[in-house]
Amino acid sequence: MKKTNKVLSFFFALLLALIPLPVFSGCSCKNDAGTMELKDCGIIHEQEFGGVYIKKTIEDFNALGFKYGDSVTITFSNGYKLEDIPYYNGYYTQTGEPLLIAYPGYDYIKAAINNGDDLWEAGGLMLQSSPVETHSLWSGANLEGDMKATITLYQAGKYKDIQEARDIHYFDDRTLYPSDEVFANFRSLKGGNLKDNWLYRSASPCDNQHSRASYVDKLCQEVGIQRIINLADTDAKIQTYMARTDFNSQYFATLYNAYDAQNDSVVPLALNMNFGSDYFKGQVIKAMKELANHNVKSLIHCTEGKDRTGFLCMLIEAFAGATYNEIVEDYMMTYFNYYSISKAFDAKRYNIIVENVLDPMIQTMVGQNNVNIKTANLAEYAKNYLISNNMTQEEVNLLRANICKVL
Repeated sequence: MKKTNKVLSFFFALLLALIPLPVFSGCSCKNDAGTMELKDCGIIHEQEFGGVYIKKTIEDFNALGFKYGDSVTITFSNGYKLEDIPYYNGYYTQTGEPLLIAYPGYDYIKAAINNGDDLWEAGGLMLQSSPVETHSLWSGANLEGDMKATITLYQAGKYKDIQEARDIHYFDDRTLYPSDEVFANFRSLKGGNLKDNWLYRSASPCDNQHSRASYVDKLCQEVGIQRIINLADTDAKIQTYMARTDFNSQYFATLYNAYDAQNDSVVPLALNMNFGSDYFKGQVIKAMKELANHNVKSLIHCTEGKDRTGFLCMLIEAFAGATYNEIVEDYMMTYFNYYSISKAFDAKRYNIIVENVLDPMIQTMVGQNNVNIKTANLAEYAKNYLISNNMTQEEVNLLRANICKVL
């Protein structure tokens, strides 16, 4: 009996050895050079912001051994390559720079050009076998059909400092903040020759995804806001917010519904995040023209009141003669409000944010990479930005009269 069991065990083991094991695509492996690599993963065109999803979940990709702050190289099967780019869990690169991102909530990791061109188009990732498909890129039909991506570790931890500085989170619980103003990121613009308590910035008074809208709304009513420049939304989105059961911004609704043929009290501009794009510049000029043509107390906001609002407020402050340090102080107040980051208590993180987020905005306004933005006459560069993007001298004069003190 024992001999029979040994024979059966032998043949069973032999049978297992002869059965081919399944090949798992995209498993953790080393390439010929012994470097960590995810090989030949399918891709999908992410059309809203122009990125390329690489069909590996964030959890599975990290389980291979890749870590936030690593440097990686992505090679697509058409030969297009992104070499030595950072892998982050947020959009921490400067405008126009590529990254591999594992943003919380995404189905897959994504390669993208931050605030820039559509990577799918820039990399020529259309179906190679059917050139006519280039005319229907936006349809999304089978675009990922025969294209693959390989991700190779370039240098472990190369961008770790930036990852750690930018990996910050805030809370949507009012009780954790010292005041309504801090929670709503609500404050008046200051610096240079700006009028006191005339222009304000904040989080959204209508989009309540972060539970701040009603607080912004109350503060708008208290200070007497008469006009709202919404940098985040379209009219359709605003109406969606107002139809929700948690909408509780009645002062905003009053302004929004106070429309006549000559005047919108709420101006939706739906800015993207590509500071250098023609569309972004065009919408910024529309906002500045609104301030030039309406001499009323106004609010500027996006969703959080941070980046799109940050750019427009930087431009306004520079135009009014604010120094570089004044602009930095106002911009970084948002990071203090949301994340308690200050130069006094977290100088390293503070400086990394200024250098990697705000400075590129100012440099975009200046338009010249060889200019020292810390010592430059930013007022002159702000004026040139307005004029070169089709704001008339008369409108510039009106803007100055509306938002600046009389000297």
